[in-house]
Amino acid sequence: MTAPDREVLTWDTFGVASRELAGQVAASGYRPDIILAIARGGLFTAGALGYALDVKNLHLANVVYYTGVDERLPLPVMLPPVPNMVDLSGARVLVADDVADTGATLKLIRDFCAGQVAEVRCAVLYEKARSTVRCEFVWRRTERWIEFPWSAQPPVTQRSDPR
Repeated sequence: MTAPDREVLTWDTFGVASRELAGQVAASGYRPDIILAIARGGLFTAGALGYALDVKNLHLANVVYYTGVDERLPLPVMLPPVPNMVDLSGARVLVADDVADTGATLKLIRDFCAGQVAEVRCAVLYEKARSTVRCEFVWRRTERWIEFPWSAQPPVTQRSDPR
């Protein structure tokens, strides 16, 4: 993949993007009780949104889907520990992720929350047109592969198991 085929997000731009995304949430009047991060990429977005929106109740859903650049499993898989619905029940939940690419991961989490929470909305840094989930809050739309600062370099060590 050549450089023009990539959208590059730097740490500095991530700071701007996350504040602008939080601004969209605040301007909409939506006041989440909980931010549910989709790990791993959504951890950074969720943390930044938590600070900007003054939401201290952050939860985590570990989902494996992508295995490489534009390579993924047939379906996303939620890894343990799975969020406890008792903790989310009746709450206004903001699901945070780095990108809505195919939308499969966001759909998995939305379906997981369906009927259990008061309301669920999604906030992502990037959304692609092919995403089956249309997020309520999107910083930027692109069709390119996104190079995030947290995954731009290879791991320091390789693990043999996905956990």
